[in-house]
Amino acid sequence: MYRYDTYDQKIVDERVAQFREQTRRYLAGELTDDEFRPLRLQNGLYIQRHAPMLRVAVPYGLLASRQLRQLAHTARTYDKGYAHITTRQNVQFNWPALEAVPEILAGLASVEMHAIQTSGACIRNITSDPFAGVAGDEYIDPRPWCEVLRQWSTFHPEFAFLPRKFKIAVNGATEDRAVIQCHDIGLELKRDAAGEIGFRVLVGGGMGRTPIIGEEISDFVPWQHIITYCEAILRVYNRYGRRDNLYKARIKIS
Repeated sequence: MYRYDTYDQKIVDERVAQFREQTRRYLAGELTDDEFRPLRLQNGLYIQRHAPMLRVAVPYGLLASRQLRQLAHTARTYDKGYAHITTRQNVQFNWPALEAVPEILAGLASVEMHAIQTSGACIRNITSDPFAGVAGDEYIDPRPWCEVLRQWSTFHPEFAFLPRKFKIAVNGATEDRAVIQCHDIGLELKRDAAGEIGFRVLVGGGMGRTPIIGEEISDFVPWQHIITYCEAILRVYNRYGRRDNLYKARIKIS
């Protein structure tokens, strides 16, 4: 799995320190609810009816043992002893105290984890086949490509305030366990006649109140161009996606 370098760790540690100060200011009454809302959403923190809810990123569903132990420690120490696994391969804590969230994020940062871009109108966690790397019908391992997309999309300044959340999934097996047809962008790994790797690209899928199957917009995009191809899709959506109606703001409707 991908390991943080010194720059990755520095960025995540600085983000924790920044949110610790933002939380202190909010609890001290120096920030209003409206001022704090975008700050907490950028760090994966929702406010539910009874308690905050923290969503932790697990890129393409891959966890190391030390990370799993840290998640267990978080559940025992700051929650009710358990957590939830979301459909986007994230881990969710539903009962942490708001003042404890900076400590939770600091603990996660110590094992190369964070809650960045797990909420808000941005590119969410890049997901894939839960059996990636061990599936018998896998013809190309999707995880390296998920990591490339994760690095490209994290902190992307142009796509930090999209019309709504944006979801990407990658599949490299005969059976589509990543359900790429139900994502804003679905990428299916394949090879052309020369054996070169590329992607079949689907756009506009989604579940929720208006389930729609994504449409194929390209049968084969060479791997060297997949980032610029995805960037072009997002630029069109960011420019023309609706911001006047929350329920019609997804790319599947826009």
